[in-house]
Amino acid sequence: MGRIRRLSEATINRIAAGEVIERPAAAARELVENALDAGATRIRIAISGGGIDRVEITDDGCGMDADELELAVQRHATSKLTDETLVRIATLGFRGEALPSIGAAARLTLTSRPHGADSAFALSVEGGAVSPVRPAPGGFGTRVELRDLFFATPARRKFLKSPRAESDAVETAIRRLAIAAPDVAFALETDGRPIFDLPAQSLAERVAALLGPECQLPIEGVRGELSVSGFIAPPSVARATGAGQILVVNGRPVVDPVLRTALRVGTRDGVMAGRFAVVALFLAIPPEDVDVNVHPAKAELRFRQPDAVRGLVITAIQRALAGGAIDIAPTASGFAPRPPMALTPYPRPGTPRFSGLSQFAEARLDLDAAPAARAPVASPEPNADHPLGAAVAQVLDTYILAVAADGTLVLVDQHAAHERLTQESLRTQRLAGLVRAQAMLMPEVVELPHSAVAVLLERADELAQLGVEIEGFGPGAVLVRALPAALGTPSPAALLRDVADELAEQGESTVLDTRLDAVIARLACHGSIRAGRRLNQAEMDALLRQMEATPRAATCSHGRPTFLRLTKAELERMFGRRPGGGVG
Repeated sequence: MGRIRRLSEATINRIAAGEVIERPAAAARELVENALDAGATRIRIAISGGGIDRVEITDDGCGMDADELELAVQRHATSKLTDETLVRIATLGFRGEALPSIGAAARLTLTSRPHGADSAFALSVEGGAVSPVRPAPGGFGTRVELRDLFFATPARRKFLKSPRAESDAVETAIRRLAIAAPDVAFALETDGRPIFDLPAQSLAERVAALLGPECQLPIEGVRGELSVSGFIAPPSVARATGAGQILVVNGRPVVDPVLRTALRVGTRDGVMAGRFAVVALFLAIPPEDVDVNVHPAKAELRFRQPDAVRGLVITAIQRALAGGAIDIAPTASGFAPRPPMALTPYPRPGTPRFSGLSQFAEARLDLDAAPAARAPVASPEPNADHPLGAAVAQVLDTYILAVAADGTLVLVDQHAAHERLTQESLRTQRLAGLVRAQAMLMPEVVELPHSAVAVLLERADELAQLGVEIEGFGPGAVLVRALPAALGTPSPAALLRDVADELAEQGESTVLDTRLDAVIARLACHGSIRAGRRLNQAEMDALLRQMEATPRAATCSHGRPTFLRLTKAELERMFGRRPGGGVG
């Protein structure tokens, strides 16, 4: 190693640029944030070659004069930070690093004209070398053009992905900013191809335009000075990646781990493992209660009270997903919104909602009745107050076929649907402290691996809260004395094996409510009607009515849909008919 020496200013800037601008998406994000901070009402973004070749941002914000342009490309020069204690940061940018970092790593040209000025001025930066400010043609606002990103740092350029992948990352970043600022018009173009061109609009309209029309369930929650709002799609619309999750704190899109954890916990009852809910979540918090100066990208935060934030978000998400099965109805080709209907409010802790499985549990009738009693009978006329319609038949002893008042065909997976009803019944009973245990006529000995027995006995008190009463019975076995009444007569051995697996997976550090909810989901599967069980008319209709009034009934405990809808238009399209009945 040589003697210690001071690095050149150009090298320092290029090193710093690697922290702030790690890829084209970061550069595009920083430039759009500058436009938003400048009060822009319309922002146009155009990229070429994934943003590696070119990124151009044009806005109608306040603009900069010649002196401000010259300062804007100097490190740590900013017009946004009025409180140097870094306590109340009200703008997206504040570090004064974006433009000098881009200028150090690319060929950058700024053209700006303040409102009311006679002409525009331009300035160029190439690999950190700044040219003099010069007069230039330009409209009110600012146009920023960067070319040949990382030409001055070829080592970094080698690690960029394909232009297509980089282009997708830019689009994701711009979508997040567009959702965070719905009152600003946004247009994005990639390689001359328009991606979207959105006017200023309401948040609901912006979310529907960029995340899909199914993302319409409102999120609302307030706790002291904290508030959360936004929209979420039903769990059955979940995607394979988290690209459809937009998290915004005080107007700033973030990828904060606290919020991601809260979102995962809030949606775990309906979203299948490995899938991600589609959501636009907005958190408003006093600026002094959050630190945004954690990382140069400003996407990670530190909350003064992370538990309060996490709890509020989880509660609001769960409440948003607590509607009946018909809030958004899955169809064969997507999801169709339904008009709202009056539903029994989701119960607060301590307020029982169901009696066992309510109507359906009491109408279980005799599943082993004579075949004549199980045969489908003439269905009553569909009722407009019953969005899932009236049952007309059972298909393959697994699916219930129903017809709604508007002629829509509804196909219900009886096991998945009943699994959700059982889970919600048990959960409500647990919250009310009213879980009913059914003593077994003859206690049953269940042999299990030693590790499973140990886990079950360690949590015996917790399981008793759910109606599962067990005790040790020598090495490698437990004695089962009672099971939850809502489950009917499941196999104790299979049920306890699954419960032991669930408890082992949860681990010691998992909070009690989380453990119990996870166990309830496992129990529900064992207490549900299986595929292959025939149901009679009364049982099928009772199942449909209970689904309409049960929280999260559009999906089962594993996130799979419980029913599908085939609308008139879809049936006509499938049979090659013109809308309205003509033949195509």
